[in-house]
Amino acid sequence: MNGINSLYVTATICYPGTQGSNQCATVDHMLLDTGSVGVRVLASALGSALPSQLPAQTGATNDPTGNAPIAQCAIFGSGYTWGSVKRADVSIGGESAGNLPIQVIGDGAFATPSDCVSRGGTNIGTIAKLGANGVIGIGSGIRDFPAAAQTVLPATYYYCASSGSCTGARVPLDTQVMNPVADFTSDNNGTIISLPPLQAGGQATAMGQLIFGIGTQQNNALPSSANILKLDQNGLFTTVYKGSALTSAIDSGTNVYYFPDTTIPTAFVWPDTWYAPSTPLSLSAGLKASNGSGSSATVPFSLSNAANLLANPYAAYDSLGAPLSGGFIWGLPFFYGRNVYTVLNNAKVGSQTGPFVAF
Repeated sequence: MNGINSLYVTATICYPGTQGSNQCATVDHMLLDTGSVGVRVLASALGSALPSQLPAQTGATNDPTGNAPIAQCAIFGSGYTWGSVKRADVSIGGESAGNLPIQVIGDGAFATPSDCVSRGGTNIGTIAKLGANGVIGIGSGIRDFPAAAQTVLPATYYYCASSGSCTGARVPLDTQVMNPVADFTSDNNGTIISLPPLQAGGQATAMGQLIFGIGTQQNNALPSSANILKLDQNGLFTTVYKGSALTSAIDSGTNVYYFPDTTIPTAFVWPDTWYAPSTPLSLSAGLKASNGSGSSATVPFSLSNAANLLANPYAAYDSLGAPLSGGFIWGLPFFYGRNVYTVLNNAKVGSQTGPFVAF
């Protein structure tokens, strides 16, 4: 399961109110993802009994009965996950979120709706496809799809009257899958991911820190010298690369720099196409808020030949890139050798109000 540039944490997931009992599962290899919001865990990682024991989330606004279970199609860049929305207590690194709505992936309770399949592409709801036992989404959002509270979004939330019948749903905010950090009783305004710099050519592994809270304890202050980048309500900003303004995100759940540049040679190394320059490249791009507010920051980054790098049996690389049309995703290579601060929507850090990232 040791995927390339996959950042893993361990979480304990319990029946609500029963931490420490036998109705808990400690799940390792949960992908830590600043590019999404909410806890999503494979049913297979919870054991045979717990997935069905967890209380089902109900209460879709357009459900005429009000008590049909809710399920979700969560679409990522690599595919979709499908499964029931349940309530659970979630503990990570000594902090706990109580009675949290989470997605239980692949629990088999309901047939996958056709629009989830058509829009989502590949079903990544297995260990082999996901490369993890689940996802801990700690992006800047509080709930994963706030617009779903107002309208039925395609391939998102559903209420399921039977195992074979799920209908697109409007889901109130308090029943949506939620950022666990926002539900902590303290240290709940954001996160810091701190990863070490890597040796040239990559490393077999890399260990870092996930710190909860920003400016709430002695060890989590936001430095006055930090670059602060305002985000929009979707966690996005603008990157200017070689004169092109590109919609962007800083995403620990993506394993490379994704960006468009037809001048850089590529190579296919199963299962993807990667950038493969003949010699390492020293590049840079400008990061700024989409609405133009605040200051911009110029970020240098390196790009190496992926075919040469991936010939090594390593898991951590800071100079991997791949083509992407129309956007720029600063994946996990961006995180090596720096502290990356993610502040939640409307959260306060000193005089600054989220959402923003800092580094």
